Amino acid sequence: MIILGIESSCDETAAAVVENGRHVLSSVVASQVDVHHIYGGVVPELASRKHMEAIVPVVDQAILKAGVAIHVLEGIAVTQGPGLVGSLLVGFSFAKAFAFARKLPFIGVNHLEGHLNSVFLDPKPPSFPFVALLASGGHTSIYHVMSHTHYELLGQTRDDAAGEAYDKVAKMLGLGYPGGRVIDQLAQKGDPKKISFPRAFLDKESFDFSFSGIKSAVGRYLKENTPIDDSLRAHVAAGFQAAVIDVLAHKIVHAALIKKCADLAIVGGVAANSGLRKEVVRLAIKEGLAVHLPEVKWCGDNAAMIATAGYHHLIKGEQGHLDDDVYSRVPPSLYP
Repeated sequence: MIILGIESSCDETAAAVVENGRHVLSSVVASQVDVHHIYGGVVPELASRKHMEAIVPVVDQAILKAGVAIHVLEGIAVTQGPGLVGSLLVGFSFAKAFAFARKLPFIGVNHLEGHLNSVFLDPKPPSFPFVALLASGGHTSIYHVMSHTHYELLGQTRDDAAGEAYDKVAKMLGLGYPGGRVIDQLAQKGDPKKISFPRAFLDKESFDFSFSGIKSAVGRYLKENTPIDDSLRAHVAAGFQAAVIDVLAHKIVHAALIKKCADLAIVGGVAANSGLRKEVVRLAIKEGLAVHLPEVKWCGDNAAMIATAGYHHLIKGEQGHLDDDVYSRVPPSLYP
């Protein structure tokens, strides 16, 4: 089954063509980073306008790169939420119109479910059940994944998401937006033991997170140690990253042990972080666990993961309806 996937939940307009939920024929992502960089974060109104400009050429390019004719497509999968409503509406409305015009089934996909399915784009995916850490700019959660469409939320952040903390700390350090990659690179030049920031484990037996405290701690340190030179900036980045990674790595490995899962995965934009990938692998090896890390290109928002998740709904006979709407937050009904 050949599926066209569409993603527009935040500031990336993406389309992909995926066969049988595994074989990516094409994946196209139009980023808006340059547009939002000067504002230090995503401006929702600008994001939706840019999606409107990009959606048609991005879909056209994805179909062209896949080397398939439009009539070969057998279904449409599109992000329905969560995300920025204005951005979601562009992709969702386009997908409904495309499906109606071509008489194709379409399905609205939970963006988080898309991330959980991103590990199945790799040659050696995990076996069910497994636990997954989903860490991004908007979400930080741990799931017990029983199937492609069935998963249990074990814990989540009580305030800031991990990626959000990265972006805010990067702004404090004058590093611009987005902050994840630049802090990861800068941290490699600093000493993580030079400045010790608090680890917000909350309860080490719990799977919940909190990152507002570490963000505030960095802010206080910078106010008390001005001016900040390049050397100290690198140490701050290293200390901050070490504090965040220690918590994320401990909790996902702990979840795998508690749920008696031999496999664990890290997905979402923060899964591209080199420090997090190394630390989780280190801890997992000590416990005899297998770690599954998507290629970096599948960590950020992309449409291939949406097509993969949508495929598993469509083959079960599920379909969306033309009066379906997008949602900014995940409804409880989407945690089966």
